[in-house]
Amino acid sequence: MFLTLPFFLGFLTSSAGISPPGLINMTAAKVGVNEGRSRALIFALGATAIVLCQAFIAVIFAQFIDSNPEILNMLREIGLVIFLGLTVYFFMKGGQAKHEHKVLKLHSKRNRFFMGMLLSALNFFPIPFYVFVSITLASYHYFYFNNLFIYTFVFGSGIGAFFAFYCYIAFFKKLEAKTSFILKNMNYIIGSITGLISMITLVNVIKFYL
Repeated sequence: MFLTLPFFLGFLTSSAGISPPGLINMTAAKVGVNEGRSRALIFALGATAIVLCQAFIAVIFAQFIDSNPEILNMLREIGLVIFLGLTVYFFMKGGQAKHEHKVLKLHSKRNRFFMGMLLSALNFFPIPFYVFVSITLASYHYFYFNNLFIYTFVFGSGIGAFFAFYCYIAFFKKLEAKTSFILKNMNYIIGSITGLISMITLVNVIKFYL
């Protein structure tokens, strides 16, 4: 049971974080359509390998932050300003003209594993995402910064990421209409999420000074 919890939390947060249409999962889907599922799965494995590294780095960083309340609150204050700015930006962006979601054109059919690693490495979002998730879970005593818990959480995160990529590869045709709707409203969705995070962060900052 002790190991089931971090695995489940890692799987759930990772699959949820990667589920929104993005460059990596949409490229994996296109590789599946154009070159076959096996090549797409190799691409997904490369991307997952980097997600594992990013999740581990993030949790170690979160452990340091969690043991220093002053640093944690300072980061919360900085994050509050950033998230408020992002909320305004995305809602303003949402009212502008439609945009097409880009999918990377892969000219060479070789080294799909390394191409997946490269694209995943260029995406820095997972690190702050896992930092935020692990610190938040730790504050509610669902996450503990010990080696076994950390490794199990990171492993679950990798499985969750690969599962999300696999769903795009296997069900892209069925999801294409839904992802089109999500992409058209992505700015509003992201703006709503950052707005919610801003509210939560503001509450935590106020609690620190009370």
